[in-house]
This record gives sequence, structure tokens and C-alpha cells, in this order.
Amino acid sequence: MMAVTSPGRTVSLNYHPREWQRRCHLERRRFTVLALHRRAGKTELALRELVDKALRFNLNLGLFFYVAPFLKQAKAIAWLRLKQIVEPLRQVGAVEVLENELSVTFAHNDAVVRVYGADNPDAMRGVRLDGVVIDEVADIKPEVWEDIVQPALADRKGWALFIGTPHGINLFSELFYKAQSLPDWFSARFTVYDTDALDPDEVTRMRRDMTETAFSREMLCDFSAAGDDQVLSLADCESAAQRHLPPHEYDYAPRVIGVDPARFGDDRSVIVKRQGRVAFPPIVRHKVDNMQLAGLVASLIDEWEPDAVFIDAGNGAGVIDRLRQLGHDVIEVHFGGRASSPEYANKRDEIIFATADWVRAGGCLPNDPAIKQDLAAATYYFDVDNRKRVESKDDIKKRGLPSPDIADALALTFSHPVARKRRGDGIPRRQGMLAREYDPYADLGRTLDMTQAEHNPYANP
Repeated sequence: MMAVTSPGRTVSLNYHPREWQRRCHLERRRFTVLALHRRAGKTELALRELVDKALRFNLNLGLFFYVAPFLKQAKAIAWLRLKQIVEPLRQVGAVEVLENELSVTFAHNDAVVRVYGADNPDAMRGVRLDGVVIDEVADIKPEVWEDIVQPALADRKGWALFIGTPHGINLFSELFYKAQSLPDWFSARFTVYDTDALDPDEVTRMRRDMTETAFSREMLCDFSAAGDDQVLSLADCESAAQRHLPPHEYDYAPRVIGVDPARFGDDRSVIVKRQGRVAFPPIVRHKVDNMQLAGLVASLIDEWEPDAVFIDAGNGAGVIDRLRQLGHDVIEVHFGGRASSPEYANKRDEIIFATADWVRAGGCLPNDPAIKQDLAAATYYFDVDNRKRVESKDDIKKRGLPSPDIADALALTFSHPVARKRRGDGIPRRQGMLAREYDPYADLGRTLDMTQAEHNPYANP
């Protein structure tokens, strides 16, 4: 595929790409995201792309980076192979290889390919980049891309190639799905059955010996394959987004609103309406103050006549006070407050797990990528008292994901059991009982007291 002319001769670089590699070389755009299984040959593809672009570069002082999560890793998997690729060129004086700088300089145009580790991001600051490969994106801190590499590409509109194997919800998954909707981005997924990189018998063995989740993630490139510590899998969210209920199957249930006011920066203020098994599309606002948000919630209360409105008290004190001044009965929820069940460390942990139970038990979500990503983002762990603790918003953002404001707003609708009120909308109570919330345990044969206002999963049996 690649051949170059040095003074007086042609030098072959002996590259015979597989069909999937050829397709990626041809279809790549300015920003390309490739999800590939283990041992597919993604680093070979990336290094060949770097060398090819450096060879063809026709501006002054071209600079191209290969970035892996750790410098030792970059040396082991990329530097040795890069030297092998350019060795035919070095032998004829077409490149200079500098071991101490982990760089290759091309004699005909002074373009440089250099190897870096993302564990020392400051070493990459202050440069003008013409192209970059970021390998194993899921293991790289988001600020390496957002704060250092991306700005460095701006001067001459450089390109970026992201490669890796999925590992849950993180910067890699965000970029992969983002690429599907933007004209200057391209994303593709190649499973172990697409590349012919591994012996079929070995693939069969791995499928037999690996867990289903591990095989799906490592060999089938499945971003939705839940890790052991995920509260809710992306697959569960996808299933919930495909479910649809006619109004008569939920219009008897209490109407509940959850409000998650923004804290600061790029956090969003979010309002979510839920009625029984149906969550409606969220109302998302950026950079609104407390008075504006309170006005929006007040209008929604007048329009929809909810049975309860739950608001995060940590960030929404001003919103709560204003709504009460306007005569609305809203309920403040303290995320750090005591949970109803000893299984959870605090209220936020409890209601996020209640949301996950609702999704898996038949809840219907809007088919919105932002909602699904928010819900699948959080992980959890057990504290010293063996209580479940959900990953904080700040920790989720450190992994390169947006603040899960939509998920928290939906979770707020599960803060407390809610009874259906009479209202002037023509929807009566069901005869002989109060309307109640959908019971996710009904199919398990649990008998409910039909006078209970709403199913309470933490009530004593």
C-alpha cells in the first residue's frame, strides 16, 4: 500500500492491510473513532496512518503524535513497531530515528512523528499538531483530549484518530456515539468476527471460557456490556427506550416531577415528568438562574397538575423558596440525607437504585441518547458498613462524561411514595382503590394491599 521515493530509488514499506483496515484508511474523516476487539491490529493501522500522513505532508514542520495511556505502554506497543516500519527508510537516509526523544523525523519535509504517554500530559502542551492517534481512549483522562490535544489541532485543522476496545461508559463511548451524528466525524465497530485477525478455533475457546460480559466487551466491542460495578447497563436503557405504553395503561398513576437544578459550570438544570411506568422527555436548560427555573417549574405545575414535585435541596434552595412563595407545595430532597433502607448509604444512592429497578422492571424511557448515557454512567461500590454507594457526579465527570443531571432528575421522582389526587382533568380514581404506582415486583407474585397509595419497595412485607 505504501511506497515512497528517496533520491534515486523507491522503498517499499511492505504494508498489506486487511479489508477492515483498508476500509478505515479510505473512509476516515477529520475525526475518526474506531472500536476494535483485542488483538485486531488497531495499533498497526494507527502507526501506518501516522507514517503515511507524515510522508505526504506538504507544509512546514509537520508534527504528529501517537498517545497511549502510559509512556511505558506506548514504548512497548508502538515505539518498537514504529521503528520497524520506518527501518527501510532509515537505511536509505530518508528518516532520522531519535531514541531519546521517541521520534522519527522525515528528511524530505522535516515532519516528525513522536510517541507520548498520557500519564505526563504537560509534556504535550504548547505545540501545534497536524495529526494525532489516541490509543486505548477509555483509559485516558478526558482532559488530555479536551484541554491539551484538541486545542493543539486548531491552527492547521489537524486530524485525530481514536482507537480502542470498549470499556463501559466513558470518553471513548461518548466520542463513538457523538461521531455518528456529525459530518466531520466517522465511527465504526469491528468485532472479532469482522476482522479475521484471530483463529476461529481460538475465538470459539474464548467464547467458551470467558464470561458473557467479558467476551461481549473485549471481543464484540459492546459498549453496553455492563461492568460488575455498573448500577444500570446501557442494554437495559436501550430496552426501556424501545418500550411504549398507550395512555390508558398509565394515566391512572400519580404524576410526579423531579427537578435537578444546576450547580455551576456546564451542569444542566433538568426537569423530568414521570407517570407510573412512563418517563417523558426531559426539559433541559443551561445557564438559568433560580428565578427562571422556578418560573418554568411553576408553569409546568399549572399545566400538568402533578401529584408531587421533588426538588434537590442541595442546589435548589432558591427554587424551592420561590415556588413556595408562589403557593406551590413542593418537596425538598436531601441527596445526602438518610435512606429509608439500611441497604443504602444515603438518599441519592437509594433513589438511583430505585430508578434502576424501575427501568429493568418495565419502565419506558424516551429514546434519547443523553438519557441512556446518563442512566448507564454511574458505578457503585460497598462502603465499610456494607452499604451501597453510588459514584458521585464529580467522579463521573472526571471520567469524561457529562454530569448525570437527567438521571438525577428522574431519580428524584422515586424519592417517596405518592398518592394520586383528584383533579379537574376528567381522569377519575379507579373504583374501589387509590391509583398507585406501577409495582415492579407484581410479576414475582407479591400481593399488595390495594388501599396502599403507591407501591413502596421498602415497606415491610
